[in-house]
Amino acid sequence: MAHGRFPYANHSTGFLAVEALTDQPLAVVGVPFDGAVTNRPGARFGPSAIRSASLLLCDGIHPLFNVSPVGHLGDGADMNLPNASPLPDVRASIEAQALAFMQQHHCVFLGGDHSVTLALLRAARQVYGQDEPLALVHFDAHCDTWTDHFGEPSGHGTWVYEALEEGLVSAAHTVQIGIRSSGERAAREYVADQGGQIFGARDLRGRDGIGLAEVVQSIRRRIGKRPCYLTLDIDCLDPAFAPGTGTPEPGGMTSSQVLTLLEDLADLNWIGMDCVEVAPAYDHGELTTLAAATFVWTYLCAQVARR
Repeated sequence: MAHGRFPYANHSTGFLAVEALTDQPLAVVGVPFDGAVTNRPGARFGPSAIRSASLLLCDGIHPLFNVSPVGHLGDGADMNLPNASPLPDVRASIEAQALAFMQQHHCVFLGGDHSVTLALLRAARQVYGQDEPLALVHFDAHCDTWTDHFGEPSGHGTWVYEALEEGLVSAAHTVQIGIRSSGERAAREYVADQGGQIFGARDLRGRDGIGLAEVVQSIRRRIGKRPCYLTLDIDCLDPAFAPGTGTPEPGGMTSSQVLTLLEDLADLNWIGMDCVEVAPAYDHGELTTLAAATFVWTYLCAQVARR
C-alpha cells in the first residue's frame, strides 16, 4: 500500500509489522521531510528504512522491561507533507497532523531532518504543556542552537534556539547529550548559559553501564516529574555505529551508551519521542537503521511497562 507522496515506500507491514493505527494507545508516525538540511540530504527516506529494520524485533520481548509494544502499538503511516513549500508551511502541516495524533495517542515520530522537531514540540505543548513549558532531553552531535542557517532564518540546526525563544520548553529542564561538533561558543554553550545542562561527548567518554549512573541521576533531578519530550538525532552516535546520517561527527556515543540512558531514564514523565536524521543512502549493513529501530523499540517497551 503506497502512502502520501512516496509511492515507492511500502508501509503495509508497519513498524514491528504492527497493523494500521486505530485505537491503540501508542503510535508510530513518519515525518518524511529533509528540506532543511545543510549537508547530505536523504532523511526523508528514514521512516520507511526504520520500519524495515524494525521487522527483526517484531516478535521480541525486551530483556529489561520484559514486554513488547505489539498489541499496544499502531502505525499511522507517513504524514502527507507539502515538501516543495517553504519551511514555515511544512511545519504548519506537521504541527496540525501531529496535534491530531497526540490528542489520541502517545506518539513516536520517525524523521525526517531535525527541523521537524520544532513543529512536533508546538503540537506537544498544546496537548501536554498547557500549564508550563515542557522538559526536553536532546541526544545529538550538534547543539542546534544557531540563530540562522547560513543566512536562512531557520533550519535543522536552529530548532532548539527557536523552541526556547517560543517558550515551548523550559531552559532549566533541558538536557543535551552527546554534543561535540565544532561551532562558536555562544551556540555550543547556549543551553547551559540559559540554565540547562549539557553532557558533551567528551564528558561521556569511557562511561557505560554503571559508569553512567551519575549522569542518569543528574538528569532525573533536573527533569523531575515535568512532562518531558525526547528527541534523538541518530548522529549522536559515532559514525562507526551510525554512518547513515546527513552530518556525521567522529567521536560520538556508542549504541550501548544510548540504550543504557534510554532504559535507566524510563521512569521520567515522557510524553513523546522523535528519532531523526536517519539517511539510509549513506548506511552500511543497516547499522544506522537497526540502531534507530532498536532505540524506538526500547522507548516503546518502556512506555508499555509504565502502563
